[in-house]
Amino acid sequence: ELKSIHQAAIPLVSVQVGYAHQWPGGDLASRFRDNSNLGLGVWRKGESQWLVGVEGSFLFGNKVIEPGILSNVINSAGQVLDQDGVMADVFLFQRGWTVFGVGGKLLPVIGPNPNSGLVLKAGVGYMRHKVRVQTQKNVVPQLEDDYLEGYDRLSAGPAALGYLGYQHFGKRRFVNYHIGAEVMAGFTQPLRAFNFDTEQPNSGNRFDLLTGIRAGLSLPIYRKPDEKFRY
Repeated sequence: ELKSIHQAAIPLVSVQVGYAHQWPGGDLASRFRDNSNLGLGVWRKGESQWLVGVEGSFLFGNKVIEPGILSNVINSAGQVLDQDGVMADVFLFQRGWTVFGVGGKLLPVIGPNPNSGLVLKAGVGYMRHKVRVQTQKNVVPQLEDDYLEGYDRLSAGPAALGYLGYQHFGKRRFVNYHIGAEVMAGFTQPLRAFNFDTEQPNSGNRFDLLTGIRAGLSLPIYRKPDEKFRY
């Protein structure tokens, strides 16, 4: 008798696409407010319900609160002037990315079939983030090319991931989704030697925390005993 995805726990590969809204903690909370996160991952689950895979994400936001980051390019009127002496529009954004190798287990305590249920995952990897300083149509010499490195606060280092959520694989294979809470912790260091605004060396260890809610779609790929792939 052939096993199907809704009759028994079977080996499968799941491609995951998701969005998370995250809130910063630790040292990151003094630089950014909440941000968005787009993630892509793939993991393989065996009949024993253990899973292993890799996940990556792109961080982005527009709530930068780093104090005084442009203080030495702002004039007495609180303006940034371009090379022609015209007031320039300068915007600050959060940018970054993460990559993790993950492992965990699916617990089929809820859901419509043995391949759905609670998912516990943990991972280790790498986190990188910075302040993106963007000028629009103006050319501001102090904020161009290599000078940006004195303002962008680029930081990176090893990171850890924790996740608890629900994975749903529908009986008809058309409704497949995941939702859960996750925590990312980065043990990062500044990658720029000097900050132009503070006129101080940029050094020291950081603890960058992101806590969020992630939801997205899942694409299960599995093989039946007749050797045909099912999507």
